[in-house]
Amino acid sequence: QVQLVESGGGLVQPGGSLRLSCAASGLVFSIYPMGWHRQAPGKQRELVASIGSGGSTNYADSVKGRFTISRDNAKNTVYLQMNSLKPEDTALYYCNAVLRSAVRTNDYWGQGTQVTVSS
Repeated sequence: QVQLVESGGGLVQPGGSLRLSCAASGLVFSIYPMGWHRQAPGKQRELVASIGSGGSTNYADSVKGRFTISRDNAKNTVYLQMNSLKPEDTALYYCNAVLRSAVRTNDYWGQGTQVTVSS
């Protein structure tokens, strides 16, 4: 059974930092591209950052230069370092693992961790 468990969310003041973690189990973590998504109240879920199995990264324009995604295959964990946080970063942050092939797509999600940026 595949599980993705996020942690590290919380309340932080504007300009502050948080580090989110997502621990994966039940899958061959090293071959999975991983992503962090977020959903704010009343808004659609959006991709924040992704990292390929080889370590290539992509970021939403809104977080470039402030967020850093990384992975530790030995620990089956993906991280999201968030710096210079803004109130508009407030959202429920989800970890995602998706692997597509010609015959199937494996798509897994965590339960989410809340990030609130407020003074």
